[in-house]
Amino acid sequence: MPKTPLIVLCTVPDRETAEEIANILIADNLAACVNIVPGVTSVYRWENRIEQAEELILIIKTGSRAYRPLQDKITDLHPYELPEIIAVPINHGSPGYLKWIEDNTT
Repeated sequence: MPKTPLIVLCTVPDRETAEEIANILIADNLAACVNIVPGVTSVYRWENRIEQAEELILIIKTGSRAYRPLQDKITDLHPYELPEIIAVPINHGSPGYLKWIEDNTT
């Protein structure tokens, strides 16, 4: 399977969780880069109720071969019962940057 670069989105409840997940993903070579973006307001349905929460979003750059272990690691570390983990393929990008993602992920 060719290694497709991915952007993975994951919301988290607080900075401590964001930094813990980001640092472990980088240390384990599951991600080349994780951006931590504060100030996200999430509105969603949970258990038949409309909820609203202030969160942070992780923008994770990885490759398709690292996706499954990355997903498993986030699931293990995440405090939510059902964390948001969404992968989107990167169809185009700077060749050097895409190579850097590949070189820095398992």
